[in-house]
Amino acid sequence: MFESILCQVTEYDPEVLEALIELAVEIAREGREGRRIGTLFTLGDEQAVLAKSRTLILDPLAGHPESARHVTNPNLRGTIKELAQLDGGFVVSHDGVVLSACRYLDAFASQVDVPLGLGSRHLAAANMSAVTKAVGIVVSESSVVRLFCHGKMVGEIIPELWMIDHSVKLRGPVKKETFGDLTVLTPNTRPFSTAK
Repeated sequence: MFESILCQVTEYDPEVLEALIELAVEIAREGREGRRIGTLFTLGDEQAVLAKSRTLILDPLAGHPESARHVTNPNLRGTIKELAQLDGGFVVSHDGVVLSACRYLDAFASQVDVPLGLGSRHLAAANMSAVTKAVGIVVSESSVVRLFCHGKMVGEIIPELWMIDHSVKLRGPVKKETFGDLTVLTPNTRPFSTAK
């Protein structure tokens, strides 16, 4: 379903990236306890991301086995959804293990491309993706999922068709795919590589 986005971001295991995108879409659609929530995931280049971030609280995932923290583990999903209500983002390893939660991303890049109207969560993802090889995945409180690579937005996932006219932030030629109520938008350009 997310092939057009998976084509935009190369060098990551499509199974891991797709599982993380699916989790982000679930959070966007469901929110938590009747209210919309936003969150942020980084995928890959985990040592650089950890070096350019810090925990806001004691890390609730610390000390748990890797198998329990893998994004494909169905038992982790509820935990992630609960923790998403707290400030900060999640750092996910290249292999799909959630290494840390509730992290403040402290990276700054001068050459990021964040459309007007998007907030600090999007700016943090864009900045981190610009200064590391990580991909940023943002769940907006407006229920849209956006992906950043090399400081640029490379995809938007709009979970409900009625939102399409008000949510699109991608600029330039856009490829649009619809799967039921889910719309996937990607730039109609060449794919990004995470190699720097």
